[in-house]
Amino acid sequence: MKKVEDYVRTIPDFPEKGIMFRDITTVLKDPDGFELAIDEMQHFLEGLDFDVIAGTESRGFIFGTPIAYNLHKPFVLIRKKGKLPAETVEQTYDLEYGTATIEMHKDSIAPGQKVVLVDDLIATGGTIEAAAKLVEKLGGKVVKMIFLMELAGLEGRKRLKDYDIDAVITYPGK
Repeated sequence: MKKVEDYVRTIPDFPEKGIMFRDITTVLKDPDGFELAIDEMQHFLEGLDFDVIAGTESRGFIFGTPIAYNLHKPFVLIRKKGKLPAETVEQTYDLEYGTATIEMHKDSIAPGQKVVLVDDLIATGGTIEAAAKLVEKLGGKVVKMIFLMELAGLEGRKRLKDYDIDAVITYPGK
């Protein structure tokens, strides 16, 4: 039986020399790979008490929405600044060269709601940490963060030490 990592394509030296790029498009284009990825991510939520699934733009949408559908939970979008039409809250965070801002609708999380955050990848943890801060600004509690892949060499877990984190695949490098 194949594992999810069997569907991930590795591209050496992209976007620069020494980087092993982990390409998820090969997971998504194979129905068996995509189904396995969703099932494995969803498995982390068994027995967990939560109210809402939120995903970060855009690959968090790809993995979060089928899980929300399967579990009959609402799905909340966390988007780049300026993409949501109603009143929002925002969080700015540092990138390697500059900053980025993400936002979500003010009415997307009610105080006290338990939230699961979903994304494809945990690297340095900056984006998902900003997403958690957004949830917390609205009075929600992040009860779990799930990812398809983790690049352990970038130490995102250290940054997110106060959260419960799971990843289907862990790669030791960057």
